[in-house]
Amino acid sequence: MKRLFEVICLSFLVAAIASCKNDSKNDEKEVAEVQIQKNEDFRPNFHFTPKKNWMNDPNGMFYLDGTYHLYFQYYPEDNVWGPMHWGHATSKDMITWEEQPIALFPDEKGYIFSGSAVVDEKNTSGFGEEGKTPVVAIFTYHEPKAAEEGKKDYQSQAIAYSLDEGQTWTKYEGNPVIPNPGIENFRDPKVIWDDINKQWLMALATTEKALFYTSQNLKDWKKLSEFGEKTGAHDGVWECPDIFPMQVEGSDEQKWVLIQSLNPGGYNGGSGTQYFVGDFDGKKFVPAKGMEALEEKHPFWIDFGRDNYAGVTWSNIPDEDGRKLFLGWMSNWLYAQEVPTTTWRSAMTISRELKLIKEDGNYLLTSEPVEELKKYRGKKLQKKDIKVSGNKVVLNADDIDLARAEIRFSINDLKETTYNFRLSNDMGEEFIISYDHAQKEFIMNRSHAGKNDFSEKFGTENSTAPRISNSNSMNAILIIDKTSIEMFFDDGKTVITEIFFPSQPWNEFCFTAGLEDFTVDSLEAYELEFPKTDQNSEEASSDNI
Repeated sequence: MKRLFEVICLSFLVAAIASCKNDSKNDEKEVAEVQIQKNEDFRPNFHFTPKKNWMNDPNGMFYLDGTYHLYFQYYPEDNVWGPMHWGHATSKDMITWEEQPIALFPDEKGYIFSGSAVVDEKNTSGFGEEGKTPVVAIFTYHEPKAAEEGKKDYQSQAIAYSLDEGQTWTKYEGNPVIPNPGIENFRDPKVIWDDINKQWLMALATTEKALFYTSQNLKDWKKLSEFGEKTGAHDGVWECPDIFPMQVEGSDEQKWVLIQSLNPGGYNGGSGTQYFVGDFDGKKFVPAKGMEALEEKHPFWIDFGRDNYAGVTWSNIPDEDGRKLFLGWMSNWLYAQEVPTTTWRSAMTISRELKLIKEDGNYLLTSEPVEELKKYRGKKLQKKDIKVSGNKVVLNADDIDLARAEIRFSINDLKETTYNFRLSNDMGEEFIISYDHAQKEFIMNRSHAGKNDFSEKFGTENSTAPRISNSNSMNAILIIDKTSIEMFFDDGKTVITEIFFPSQPWNEFCFTAGLEDFTVDSLEAYELEFPKTDQNSEEASSDNI
């Protein structure tokens, strides 16, 4: 650890020297004219955000007739959490989004908490009429008064249906379809059509475990089994589960994946999303060897960063597509209600494709950005054999706009030293990522990455992530959008998402050597280009508070 500390200190020193390389940037006149970013300046270019006020978990995601539907936990009256609604947005490619009218409103039964939606193609629910295919939403009713009174049965499961492809909804008169059996934290139903066992299958979260239910008509549900006690991470409440079968890449083997969020208890504190791989016989989920016991630090996380939570997969993806597609909420409950975006709060991650692989006897869930992002590539820069000694700037604002960028690089022949790369701006702010190959660990430092005085829990400690791959070469994909970076290492085996709020846009990306020089074998960078939308238009930015 002493060696690691020395290496990190050296990298910080080199970075500090490099940030002062151009004295003209510190000219008093120039500093006086600096335009400090705030509020609407932080709105992403292409990650989904609501036009105004509060958003958290993605809900009810489905695909139908060329359109991806995203619903989300939404409070339209304030920029902090409140009585939950389902907001709604649509996209043709999961990249550019158009916000729609609110889909589901609270009523006398309670707030509308998280859930899912399915396309009931065979009309098993009986809600379809005149040839219209019903879309059925399954959500949690949360009764605030009962919760305040200390009762345990304040959450139950309900359904609503739509006959116009998710634009308007009718709540089922027979709600709740699963009354609360006396369990606190009884929520977030995720439903799929289990074609293997010919049933509707629901995963439902409770405090310390997931419950599984079955139905033939989406109205009448029967409990099947439970999973999770003394398995995986348990330092918080389990939430937002998802379960589905997946083919292991390059084989005929099929396994089941259970995604399970929890808050707190994430890998770096606060909220996070773990996963399990195993078998499901139509009734019980049994984890694979190596995932069946409680560990000191559960190693299987869909994202090791601080800012990807409550993610779930889209339903009704066509067989000819065949992908398992995922989206998460890009924040953390430690500080989500305090971030410096007063007009709106929170964004979603980039949409990702999940794959299941088997390596060294372990089943691993990997993720990378969806292919659709590539069609937005514009200006390109390509370099090879970049020799890094001290600090090496490889991209600047003249090359690529680092407020909307995709960067890919690879490093071969890794040595037992520390590899550093960072984003920086003319204010001397920087977001630093270090990879210590001796420890096989990534370290992220955002303590000097801009505004962080809004929360003592935001930038005070480094976050870490293990490198899952055993390869002696490393590849990386970085997706940067103003106030976020999503990092996918080794074909998505280690994924890290972090947010930040720099005073000015990033205008340099550099590599910094630790105790040893190194070579970046290849680098590709793309400036991402997007059409004007309601989300990123000048009109939207004019409504600053």
